[in-house]
Amino acid sequence: MLKITQIKEVCLYFRDLEKASSFYNGLLGLPIISHLKGKHIFFHAGSSVLLCFNPDDSKMKKSPPQHFAEGPYHFAFEVKPADYESQKEEIKSKGISIIDTLQWQNGQESFYFNDPDGSVLEIVPEGIWN
Repeated sequence: MLKITQIKEVCLYFRDLEKASSFYNGLLGLPIISHLKGKHIFFHAGSSVLLCFNPDDSKMKKSPPQHFAEGPYHFAFEVKPADYESQKEEIKSKGISIIDTLQWQNGQESFYFNDPDGSVLEIVPEGIWN
């Protein structure tokens, strides 16, 4: 059995990497790790990494193996439970619409919003899957 501790990185695909930078760095404040114009931009997201590749470039690669996709994706950012409400207000204050809020069986809540390419992002409080 594998002894996985977390998902370390997730990848999105943007043909317009400047649009990705404006949203993830400019609005959400994720620090940029690397930016290679027309190819990729990588962000720190807490202890994880958000990779944004241009699919037109990454599908032509030999190493790392080619990868690309189309359409909206989903992933969740985790926050401390005490920070959940303030993060919800921060998202709203940036003019980002909350598209859904769910109350989970354990009593915790999460909320959803879109990035500029329509991917569905979620903010969850730590421990939501415990």
